[in-house]
Amino acid sequence: MRALRITIACIPVLAVVMFIGVELSARHARTRTNAENNLITHEWGTFTSIAGKDGIALEWRPLNGPPDLPSFVHTIQSGDAGLRNAPKASLSAVVRMETPVIYFYSNNEVDVSVKVDFPKGKITEWYPQARLVKSGIDWGRFKVMPGASLNLPAEYSASHYSAARETDSAPVQVCSTDGKPAQQEKFLFYRGVGTFDLPLSVKLAGNKILLKNLSKNEIAHLIVFENRGGKIGYRVLDAFTGETTSERPILDGNVDLVISDLKQALVFSGLYEKEADAMLKTWRDSWFEEGLRVFYVLPRETTDTVLPINIDPKPAQLVRVLVGRAEVITPEMEKSVQQQVGMLSDPRTRDERMRAIRKYGRFSEPILKHILVGEKDPVVRERLRQLIDTGKVGS
Repeated sequence: MRALRITIACIPVLAVVMFIGVELSARHARTRTNAENNLITHEWGTFTSIAGKDGIALEWRPLNGPPDLPSFVHTIQSGDAGLRNAPKASLSAVVRMETPVIYFYSNNEVDVSVKVDFPKGKITEWYPQARLVKSGIDWGRFKVMPGASLNLPAEYSASHYSAARETDSAPVQVCSTDGKPAQQEKFLFYRGVGTFDLPLSVKLAGNKILLKNLSKNEIAHLIVFENRGGKIGYRVLDAFTGETTSERPILDGNVDLVISDLKQALVFSGLYEKEADAMLKTWRDSWFEEGLRVFYVLPRETTDTVLPINIDPKPAQLVRVLVGRAEVITPEMEKSVQQQVGMLSDPRTRDERMRAIRKYGRFSEPILKHILVGEKDPVVRERLRQLIDTGKVGS
């Protein structure tokens, strides 16, 4: 009986020992697998907004402009993922989430799953194909294949897409469960629109720019940039907290200088040099065109709150560098558009006036809204409303 009691008493101890042994073995296997894969994941992208008169971002239709992506990219307009939405151009939001790309680096081939949530937004474009696209995007399980030969889709029309491929990232291959052919790329790409709080308030008062950090985290890098009539100026603020007032930049710089400073900020934030170059090449035409804007690296906590990401297996390193781009409507822009709107009543020059209004592209509508706030003339107010609602003005 005593021997039996000892045996019975030892069973729980034995079970615990076996459980610990299994858990340690599993943990060791996971550690070994992670060490073998050495998976590294880097992401960059842009949040574009337009500063209102009160410093808070305006609502606008960020997709109301010409397409800048190749035709093979999936969009909500094509009805992918079972979505049946209104045309993209009609979507209103506060922020345009532009071209986040996710890169993968590994010593050997590895199966990975990635899901990005966007609880206060909508995904509008993506590539490769995803398993589920709603308020977020889920690519399911796919292969990261370092050294694999590439079969990348190509399109020779100009776009903001192909520059992102100019890195050392491993190709990814995504298969679909519904019989579609596999798709390869050097990254995961997605875009969207959303309405959420940004960490920076930007307000123009005369020639002074009022900047306020609305978050609890410092903004590591911030650049106030202006291109006025082809003349360039910019100011740099690092480790920005609280609030400050900045003069509009003195127009004594050049694009190469600001690109150099932006690249340094991107690399300091964790991107590889080729990734930073790819990001700047992607957006060079748009970031440095005519206008006044503020660029800033979002605090990582903001990025993770706006875009929670889940990657399995968990990478040894995850870098996420999202750049805020706050467009500022200047008095010069407002005055120019206001003059054109005031002369739209003449049918002989209407087309010319409309071209002058539309030269600001997707930012034309926010400029018109900006003008409408202070316009007193009822006739001009009606023209502004027609332009904002339909893009046209009646006779």
